[in-house]
Amino acid sequence: QMRLDQSGGGLAQPGESRTLSCATANPSFISYDLGWFRQSPGKEREFVAAISRSGVDKSYADSVKGRFTVSRDNTKNTADLQMHGLKPEDTAVYFCAVRPFGISIYSGDYTIWGKGTLVAVSS
Repeated sequence: QMRLDQSGGGLAQPGESRTLSCATANPSFISYDLGWFRQSPGKEREFVAAISRSGVDKSYADSVKGRFTVSRDNTKNTADLQMHGLKPEDTAVYFCAVRPFGISIYSGDYTIWGKGTLVAVSS
């Protein structure tokens, strides 16, 4: 197990950009694939983006493709989710999560989760 610490959430206006970060002190970070998910009240937890352990393979939900970019730096044990052109529909609690055996778009496949950070997009 490792602890995933998240930062970067907060209030944003439509059209603005924000970057969410996910970090750990555990050196095993490089051995894990990572996903970003979000959840708003009354909705199922939704896949946002994922990145392989090497950073080469990436996947995005259609709703964020072209607006969000996932990246990672294994030398710093960190991963970022850059969000551009934010919309009110992006309002949710955003979670990062990792798993050891490949990228998945299904939240149930991830067993190690950050605590989440709220992104609220409104005018």
